[in-house]
Amino acid sequence: MAGEHALEYPLWWVAFAVAAAAQGVSIASLVNPSPLSLVPGFEPDETSPLGVKRDDRLKLAPCGLTRITRHPLILPVVPWGLANAALAGWHTVDVSLFAGLAAYSIAGCKAQDLRVEASSQVGTVFSTGEDGNNALAAFYRETSFVPFGAVIDGRQSLAEAWREIPKGGLIGGAVLGAAVEWATLVLWVGVPPPP
Repeated sequence: MAGEHALEYPLWWVAFAVAAAAQGVSIASLVNPSPLSLVPGFEPDETSPLGVKRDDRLKLAPCGLTRITRHPLILPVVPWGLANAALAGWHTVDVSLFAGLAAYSIAGCKAQDLRVEASSQVGTVFSTGEDGNNALAAFYRETSFVPFGAVIDGRQSLAEAWREIPKGGLIGGAVLGAAVEWATLVLWVGVPPPP
């Protein structure tokens, strides 16, 4: 109900920050090379009029957010959904909707992984390298489904991930995410922040 608070200060703001940050990660992933992204991979090239050249091989090398999870666009729906269930008041309908979206994102990402494990390709055929291995399958071996899993077991470096993360996309996404959260909660739903 409008005007009610399930969370008191400062927990409301923590949940708000989690929701905005999750949106920031999802938005930043749109400018992070990813093997299944429609966005091409680019690298700096001083000889090019635009200063970059296209190199889609970059999409098959873990970089930035894909060092943390191979699903940086969709998995942030999990913390976003849980934070929004809290912000909306933990009502049964809210929890069902937002937890359902979180479960759907996990199931979708896992289904994608299972297809790759079964056939070494997902919707697009990736070339086999000189070593006889499929480049997409190699990308999956080097990354993890669970966020920070490949960092914890040593397959990836958090320092390298941080260096490569598109900071402008992350900050811009978090600002846009905060604006969307605020507009949705305060202006549309009518739930003001706690005093």
